[in-house]
Amino acid sequence: MDSGGRMGVIREPCAPRRHRYQRTLRNGVRAILNDAEGHHRHSIRLKAFDYGQAGAYFVTIVTHERETLFGSVFDGAMANNSAGQIAAEEWSRAGDVRPNVVVDAFAVMPNHIHGIIVLTEPAGANRRLAPAPGMLTPPPAGSLGAIIAQFKSITTKRINRLRGTPALPIWQRNYFEHIIRNDKSLDRIREYIADNPARWEHDPENPTATMLEPEPW
Repeated sequence: MDSGGRMGVIREPCAPRRHRYQRTLRNGVRAILNDAEGHHRHSIRLKAFDYGQAGAYFVTIVTHERETLFGSVFDGAMANNSAGQIAAEEWSRAGDVRPNVVVDAFAVMPNHIHGIIVLTEPAGANRRLAPAPGMLTPPPAGSLGAIIAQFKSITTKRINRLRGTPALPIWQRNYFEHIIRNDKSLDRIREYIADNPARWEHDPENPTATMLEPEPW
């Protein structure tokens, strides 16, 4: 039982493993970035931006109340527990089940996940604009919002089943996104993701962090 009175079992973290991230985009995606440059701008949930259009997005999803659910950082490397493994598995599968989605670099951290999602083609010929925050209209199928919503839903079900804690929230309601405009930004964000475990002590999402580092975008 934890300090909040919750009961459940989470297996101990696996041995730390450093992930390797590819340094070049898959075929065709770099061209998408070049075509989109000048039309994208730095944003967290632009009200009228179409998150179903082709492009690359840096996404951060944080756990409910920033609870450290997914494991621990040891010697600068992330060690996922069984809940962290579920998060990593389901994030990776986002590209396996969607022909227009490429899952690029990502990292599961103790209480959040960073990842680059690339839409290689529009989510649909008759797609709608992503709804503004607070609206009840669900995001269009195949859009960034829909991908994140489905990821949250399936990981919440699997982790609660694992812990024996039905209906408990796993994630914060919202998520953070940055539209990647060019190759330079892409490379900088990839490096940030790869180095995130080593910088955990200074991570803005770390409840015990000191001397927070600025984000690189």
